[in-house]
Amino acid sequence: MKAAVFDRFGPAADVLAVRDVPQPQPGRGEVLVRMIASPVNPSDLLYTEGKYGLKPKLPATPGFEGVGVVEASGGGVLGWLRKGKRVAVVNDGIGNWGEYTVAKARQVIPVPDAIPDEQAACFFVNPTTALVMTRYVLRVPAGAWLLQTAAGSNLGKMVIRLGKQVGFKTVNVVRRAEQADELKQLGADAVILSGDGPVAERVRELTGGGVRYALDPVGGATGADAVASLAAGGRCLLYGLLSGEPVPVDPRFLITGSKRVEGFWLADWVKAQRIPTLLRLFRRVGRLIADGTLRSDIAATYPLDRVADAVRHATSGAKGGKVLVRIAEGPGEPRA
Repeated sequence: MKAAVFDRFGPAADVLAVRDVPQPQPGRGEVLVRMIASPVNPSDLLYTEGKYGLKPKLPATPGFEGVGVVEASGGGVLGWLRKGKRVAVVNDGIGNWGEYTVAKARQVIPVPDAIPDEQAACFFVNPTTALVMTRYVLRVPAGAWLLQTAAGSNLGKMVIRLGKQVGFKTVNVVRRAEQADELKQLGADAVILSGDGPVAERVRELTGGGVRYALDPVGGATGADAVASLAAGGRCLLYGLLSGEPVPVDPRFLITGSKRVEGFWLADWVKAQRIPTLLRLFRRVGRLIADGTLRSDIAATYPLDRVADAVRHATSGAKGGKVLVRIAEGPGEPRA
């Protein structure tokens, strides 16, 4: 089978090559999935650089999420139940940027027919992260303010739509004026341009003293602005490090008012949950994707043999949404 493979760490566009590799075989509790599509996520790019929380054994294939069809089970009731179904694939093993992959049966999620392949491919990382952080971890109540940085991202837009549905208000920090206009049209309650002055001061003016809830995937000075915007008793979740820089935090600020800064990694949260909880969560995610609340904007789709072009597009300044690697046609198409 063909797969995108890297045998040294470095920028994905430089180290990835599409090669013929042996087709993996599922063990007990695992399933074999014929892949249809997979997005290019920041985590995939960090993975090829050796900077992600999971360090691969080289050679390796990226792709932490995607959509495909279960073609075989290595044994177990759950794998047997998944056979023949189109599923969202959450993969922390072999990787999804190949014609076939193997994943744990509990990490493939049947997706409704109403969800197209492009949305199913992006089922897990952004939609589930947005929902879990706001509704399960922070439990932001109706009427409360939540601040988020990198608000113009796909995940940021999902948080705004969740806020409109649930009733919490969002303060959204972005870098460009055109992003501000777009988010206001989407329903953002307040938008702050990071270059227009001290963010924390403007947040306190807007909200009457600061926010109880904040989300930051950037780190560095941007993450510090998010933390500095907290009111007494506030919590800030750090769920990424797009800047590559640590967040400078003054302990005295945290001590006064008992504020908290916490790390959030979806993979760790999921592993701590019981299967019934996850099944309910994923059904909820599916409904929210289908009704548009957790939909992903798709910027472009590239075939597997142009994976280097896909990652170049994904790292460009104005990509306009998720970039997908299209590996095969959907379940109605014949196998090659």
